[in-house]
Amino acid sequence: MKKISYFEIKNKLESLSIECDSNLEGDVFFNGMNSISDSTENDLTFFSNIKYSQSLKKCKAKACIINKDYLKYLPKNCKSIIVEEPYLVFAHLTDLFNIDQKLSNGIISKLSLVDDNSNINENVQIDHYSFIGFNTVIGKNVIIGSNSKIGPNVVIEDNSIINDNVTITNAIIKKNCEIKSGARIGLSGFGFDEKSKKKILHIGNVIIEKNSTIGSNTSIDRAVFESTYIGESSQIDNLVQIAHNVVIGKHAIIAAQVGIAGSTIIGNYVKIGGQAGISGHLKIGDNVTIAGKSGVTKNILNNKIVAGFPAKDIKLWKRDIIKLGNLL
Repeated sequence: MKKISYFEIKNKLESLSIECDSNLEGDVFFNGMNSISDSTENDLTFFSNIKYSQSLKKCKAKACIINKDYLKYLPKNCKSIIVEEPYLVFAHLTDLFNIDQKLSNGIISKLSLVDDNSNINENVQIDHYSFIGFNTVIGKNVIIGSNSKIGPNVVIEDNSIINDNVTITNAIIKKNCEIKSGARIGLSGFGFDEKSKKKILHIGNVIIEKNSTIGSNTSIDRAVFESTYIGESSQIDNLVQIAHNVVIGKHAIIAAQVGIAGSTIIGNYVKIGGQAGISGHLKIGDNVTIAGKSGVTKNILNNKIVAGFPAKDIKLWKRDIIKLGNLL
């Protein structure tokens, strides 16, 4: 990490319309950000979970990002930076301290291959052994790592990062997205006539909205018709399978090894725990939380929390677990 002053921190938060309050001088510097338990006298830390209150009392950091309700746990040696949502502020400040931020070097490797019918905008980086196919548009400041295949029929908008060994075809990737290594986006989905096993031709595409991240070795299949769709600011972990014609709303959080079958529609602000499975042609409402390893076989209404197999209201699931434990 790099040294950052409190003045820079305050300016960053003001640019995001986040209010903060501290008696720190603007020229006070921090060597980096660290956890409560590992921070030293020149570090910045954050506190957002009451279960770490005892650790906070022993904290050696120079300052802590904290909500005013928890100031009583802060030791005298540690100054406060008071905000409403410490964890959100921590997330934003990791960008500020990041010395490994990827920026395009504007170099297209001579060992890459770019189709004459593609359109490459300014300051694009394409690393060794990558291929840019027919009818592909690459926006400004995009980075494409080594051994990736992009196209045909792909649009990658400005400031997106495509890491190594990625395959993208028949897809639109909006601004500021990151596709991690090994992801496969826009390939043909899993569809066939059950009796004859005749494969169904998929002619749709995939749309990934802005500010989204797709994890390593995740697969997002193209639609039969229209689009498989991922809403803006969605965070999809590694090894996730998203089948054809799935629609996922904005701000989704999907953990590793989740499988979502075809034509399921998922609302906004949904959280899905690791290894959960969701059947096809379902409707999952807004603000739904699906616990890890759940098996979803029915529609879920807005604002529900479900767990188990078949997935049910988490209170009912906990009751059933207690009953089973008593029987055993």
